[in-house]
Amino acid sequence: MARISGISVILYDEVQIGEDNFGDPIFEEVPVEVENVLVGEPTSDDIVSSTQLFGKTIQYMLGIPKGDTHDWTNKKVSWTDSYGVTHTVQTFGFPITGIEANIPHQLPWHMKVRCEKYG
Repeated sequence: MARISGISVILYDEVQIGEDNFGDPIFEEVPVEVENVLVGEPTSDDIVSSTQLFGKTIQYMLGIPKGDTHDWTNKKVSWTDSYGVTHTVQTFGFPITGIEANIPHQLPWHMKVRCEKYG
């Protein structure tokens, strides 16, 4: 039986690099590679609920591995599929997080993130 495995994605994390003349923070996007992320299609229920709750059309669901500490709220994410096509998406809403201790140890993912097409 084949095991499910994720792919590497690039999460564009924001890092404060300074302050402007008014004391407001200045941020820069820093690419961070995250391994073993599942990329899947949303269910019809996911599409309806995201449209009703957020007014956005969900394109992908990302499965985030256990132990990941990155902030996935409103971030840009990109990956290249097996055909060489690069996909860039924007996460939205809050990640749906399960309790790691209650998820069987054979399953390495505990969080789902909603994504829409970027740009």
